[in-house]
Amino acid sequence: MENNHNQSLDLPKNFFKQFKNKEAFQTFFNSLYKEGIEQMLQGELDEHLGYEKYSKEGNNSGNSRNGTSSKKVHTESLGDMVLKIPRDRNSAFSPKLIPKGQRMSDQLEEAIISMYGRGMSTADISEQVKLAYKVEISEGTVSHVTARVMEHVREWQNRALEPLYLVVWMDGIVLKIKTNGRYVNRCVYLIVGIKPDGLKEVLGMWIAENESASFWVNVLTDIKSRGVQDILIACTDNLKGFTDAIIGIFPQTVTQLCVVHQIRNSCKYVVYKDRKPFCKDLKEMYTAPNKALAEHVLETIDQKWGSKYRLAIQSWRNNWACLTHFFDYPMEIRRMIYTTNTIENLNRNIRKYTKTKLQFPDDQAAEKAVYLAIMNSQRKWSQPPHNWGLVLHQFVALFAERCQYF
Repeated sequence: MENNHNQSLDLPKNFFKQFKNKEAFQTFFNSLYKEGIEQMLQGELDEHLGYEKYSKEGNNSGNSRNGTSSKKVHTESLGDMVLKIPRDRNSAFSPKLIPKGQRMSDQLEEAIISMYGRGMSTADISEQVKLAYKVEISEGTVSHVTARVMEHVREWQNRALEPLYLVVWMDGIVLKIKTNGRYVNRCVYLIVGIKPDGLKEVLGMWIAENESASFWVNVLTDIKSRGVQDILIACTDNLKGFTDAIIGIFPQTVTQLCVVHQIRNSCKYVVYKDRKPFCKDLKEMYTAPNKALAEHVLETIDQKWGSKYRLAIQSWRNNWACLTHFFDYPMEIRRMIYTTNTIENLNRNIRKYTKTKLQFPDDQAAEKAVYLAIMNSQRKWSQPPHNWGLVLHQFVALFAERCQYF
């Protein structure tokens, strides 16, 4: 059997022309995959014993090979197969590739999923697996393995949430997704919340082409049905329809618009040479110690720039109420809520993992990629802010009746 295997690996490329259909090639591939795994197991036994087969180093070593045993194992990608598991005379060998009681090649499949989550294409993954594991897998097999990610996505998207989030940040990331036969820009909206223990959590993701009050009603109803009873403060980039929607679902929630986004939006009306002094004046306003002084600075800015940049100033006046809620809180909470930097940092990390995928064939492909990027990012969210004890004390003092959930 081993000689036949070695001969098959030496065959020229035109050997593959004999396969008339996908089923014939899949049968051949399954056999190749099986033998590749068995060779990897033999390599593990070599490492365990400390010498290769037929090596003189094995003489009087105290342990040696003892044939093989058959084991039926299951793979997500190729189904059930029977493998020959090598044994040693001392019965001390336990292969890592197929741990006892576990599914075959979990490590290999998890490696494939991890590489997919980091933005590698199916072709790149196929090549990397060949180099690292000495096993040839097709791009179709890679896609089949990663397809099971959708099961995790559905479980994650429907999991129970905390009853109270002190702050949530909402934003979206635009991806090109094929819809009705053409690629269009669609937005994957995300919500990140901070729990009473100070740890951040992505509550979910929702795909839509356009924002609207009805869309946000559906999103907020979803998280409420999954257990969220209250949100103290919601930070957004002036999402269309969001303010109206949240009043109906979480009427006590304070909506804070992102000051940084507001600066960018107002600067669209300012010529380039004036932007630096204009932003310097704005900074004096939003860093004021209180709302009254901030209003006074706004009036000063209006007198200086209003005649030249009326629309820029008017955009601040139109959103003033929601832009200035952060002045009602201590400095530690202000820093958390006056921008959406928390979720923008997440979006940048997602971009790192999706930048190689310029287009997605459907919503599911986009969801898989974003979900895996979120999982990679959340691994870093293992510690609360260093001053969390002080921040939590401030929230409890300010929202005593609504902090009953913890």
